[in-house]
Amino acid sequence: MTFRPSRIAFKQALASERPLIGMWQALADPYTAEICAHCGFDWLLFDGEHSPNSLYSLLAQAQAVSAFPLEPIARVPARDPVAIKQYLDMGFHTILVPMVEDAAEAEELVRAMRYAPHGFRGVSSATARAAAFGRNVDYLHQANEMVTLIVQIESAKGLDNIETIAAVEGVDALFVGPADLSASLGYLGQPLHPEVGKAVAHAKSVIDAAGKPAGVFSVSPENARQRIAEGFKFVSVGTDIGFLMERASAVLEEVRGPA
Repeated sequence: MTFRPSRIAFKQALASERPLIGMWQALADPYTAEICAHCGFDWLLFDGEHSPNSLYSLLAQAQAVSAFPLEPIARVPARDPVAIKQYLDMGFHTILVPMVEDAAEAEELVRAMRYAPHGFRGVSSATARAAAFGRNVDYLHQANEMVTLIVQIESAKGLDNIETIAAVEGVDALFVGPADLSASLGYLGQPLHPEVGKAVAHAKSVIDAAGKPAGVFSVSPENARQRIAEGFKFVSVGTDIGFLMERASAVLEEVRGPA
């Protein structure tokens, strides 16, 4: 029997009119990933940069959400072609790369996502979960179109170079990270500072002009609704750690009273 993938590339989903709502997975646990998948998010981001994830914990989380109609996105720890190759092989088709600061870096990432002659991704489809361990005999010829590359703009340098980054063919979407961006602009811990807001708006306008989808991390439901109204195509509404901490603290305060 020939394996036939039923998924569409996330870049195609981003082209729809409906904004795609997701959340960060930072607990590095398949059980919580499955719980969050039941909530109905369009995508979940599995974080290899700021979370205690290993390749095995990422694999377990990808397996835990595989039955759900959502896109599992993986953020690699850094601009590392080896990590990108490993994440793609284990079945993540959409990769978010942090701290992309110029077009040369973006071009290198595009090539890292693709097999030759369009890139230099290593070939190992017979042992790759992404290729159904060799059952998808067409995978090598489909993969370059199936993958989605999202680059993260989160520094003053990246903001300065965003026009040339957005123009790189093969960069499918750009994601604005207000937390690191606020620090880079001199407003550490103030992602809602007016100057940071201006920077985010500028980034959005440049991404729009390039004809590519823009994503952003929001800090509250109100902020998320604002970002959607502004036209961001994919929006994170928080993290699993944040939701657990906020709800647990709120329930404790309801029972015990304010500290």
